[in-house]
Amino acid sequence: MDVASSLPAFVLAVVLISVSPGPAMALVIRRAALRGTGGAVPVVLGLEVGLYVWALLAGAGFAALVAASEIAYLVLRVVGAVVLLVLGIRAWRAAWCVGRQPDTAGERVSSAGHRRWWTAFGEGLVVQLANPKAAVLMLALYPQFVPVDGPVFATTALLGLLQVGLETGLYLGLAAGVARAGSWFRRPRIRRRLEAVSGTVLVALGLRVAVSSR
Repeated sequence: MDVASSLPAFVLAVVLISVSPGPAMALVIRRAALRGTGGAVPVVLGLEVGLYVWALLAGAGFAALVAASEIAYLVLRVVGAVVLLVLGIRAWRAAWCVGRQPDTAGERVSSAGHRRWWTAFGEGLVVQLANPKAAVLMLALYPQFVPVDGPVFATTALLGLLQVGLETGLYLGLAAGVARAGSWFRRPRIRRRLEAVSGTVLVALGLRVAVSSR
């Protein structure tokens, strides 16, 4: 299949994958609601760096090894589940703290924004790298658009850049839309509910990853 002629189908597939609910979307929405578009940027960048690492691994053949190895897939699945469970429990804890100290919660979020940039980036990166479905997705998606007689790694790397660009735009657009209601989300009562719901979603996703098969 010619790469240029298959680009529309690839773009459509990427858009459909990006807008499907999952850990990435949950992280972006939570961060944008609590800290605005700028606060969501490091999470988005971390997610996309992790995605591009998986794309490069797919081009080099490592994603196929992970997907084919029962032990590697199990380890990655357990790590991914633990990461999501930890993030969910942290959100629950934040909801509890906001409930106890509603008057100062918003001030703490604002003053700690710069110090937590790399923490947010790391959350996005780890969530993406510890996602076992990412390996399977790359293995299933990219070979359909990479000519078998062409430069597999280079083509995969270019397609990965395209996917990263598209997803970055979609996630930042989502963050901007959510951030418009940021002041409402940061009200102590609303923030407490948002943290509780976010924690529940992340824990549920973590449990799903833990018990899911390929």
